Amino acid sequence: MKEVLQRNNWDIVITGGTLITMSAGMEIIKDSFVGIKDGLIVAVGQDIDGGCAAFHARETIDASGCIVMPGLVNTHTHLPMVCFRGMADDLPLMEWLTGHIFPAEARFINKKTVSCGATLAMAEMILSGTTTFCDGYFFENAIAEALCAAGMRAVVSQGFADFIMPDKPAIKKMMTAAQHFVKRWLPHAPLITPAYFCHSPYTCSPETLICVKEAAREAGLLYLIHLLETKDEASTILNRYGKNPVRHLLDLGVLDEQTIAIHCNWLDKEDMAVFADLGVKVSHNPESSMKLAAGVAPVPEMLRHGITVGIGTDGCASNNDLDMFREMDTTAKIHKVTSLNPIIMNAETVCKMATMGGAKVLGMDKLIGSVETGKKADIIMVDMNQPHLTPLYNCYSQLVYATRGADVKTSIINGRIVMKDRQLCTIDLQTAINNVRKIAAGIMNQKMC
Repeated sequence: MKEVLQRNNWDIVITGGTLITMSAGMEIIKDSFVGIKDGLIVAVGQDIDGGCAAFHARETIDASGCIVMPGLVNTHTHLPMVCFRGMADDLPLMEWLTGHIFPAEARFINKKTVSCGATLAMAEMILSGTTTFCDGYFFENAIAEALCAAGMRAVVSQGFADFIMPDKPAIKKMMTAAQHFVKRWLPHAPLITPAYFCHSPYTCSPETLICVKEAAREAGLLYLIHLLETKDEASTILNRYGKNPVRHLLDLGVLDEQTIAIHCNWLDKEDMAVFADLGVKVSHNPESSMKLAAGVAPVPEMLRHGITVGIGTDGCASNNDLDMFREMDTTAKIHKVTSLNPIIMNAETVCKMATMGGAKVLGMDKLIGSVETGKKADIIMVDMNQPHLTPLYNCYSQLVYATRGADVKTSIINGRIVMKDRQLCTIDLQTAINNVRKIAAGIMNQKMC
């Protein structure tokens, strides 16, 4: 302790909280301190002297009464879809997509609405404890620009789907634009990391799937795809190509350790063996799948196969929020009730999925996902001085089963304080809300015409 104090020259020191490290040893440190310098965690330990005055930093944050932990990692969302929150609910997936969402996107999604929607979504995520997310959409330049202002960490994935580019000249034009997008934002990694996102096997032709994957491999990028979200998808791909969706993608050569498959509600054991063998990662989005009655992903079996699984919220049009604490609670409970096994998917496992698991899915586990020296300083403080969080016996259980996003008090991303005492530091919240309300008013007016 004295050696640390003698040589510290920190930007920020966090003191007094209970630190949930989420490291390999899952250490929990009471009366902890975390030193931050130049965006990195440079010291972690127990404040045995119990006094903030002993630390020397430009800013001291007293986390007494809080759980200090790694920021949550949302492995799948569509930020601009906050503009469609509540617009089309209580519908089956395909009716929801083809009858409401796709037409709305065709009419109302542009660079301005994407930027406004992304800004409000990032405000919602910061306020609820998410520090890193993976987005897949269109006009991703606008999302990356909004990211620069908000100060979040993200994988931003340029989307591809044949229903908006039905011919080969169109995909070549879109790929050229996507490559310019990657060239622009790749130097900003690891705060902003570009990637490619094919919507699904049923909206992308084999040519599109292969073309985009080849470009991703050449640039060393992640490749994302919605897969087996519904039971009907299997029959659709079988009728179209004579094989199931995973075999279809396997034969196209697009599955590998840089592939993230989203949803995977209807994976079978053979599919899981393929994923485990090739290192394919999975993003589990239980609330969206529940709401659309799409199915329940066999996550416990995936974990037993050694597949890396993270948690995602999906977009606000199908969830309808971006609160990862709620998603954690659902992740734990949905697998207990469907398996009739109260032991399965325990709170510690779910906490890992929302932190280190998500970091591994995004290929960032050497940078984020735990509070350890040398890692990026992406840290949140959860205020445990709440009626619904009292008493505290088990930190993991309290985080998964009782905590809400609104309990997050302070958030730090890349060593920068982006929220302190529930006040956003990088986003004008009321302006963000007003901008999306104006977009929604325009949508309502056009729908009524």
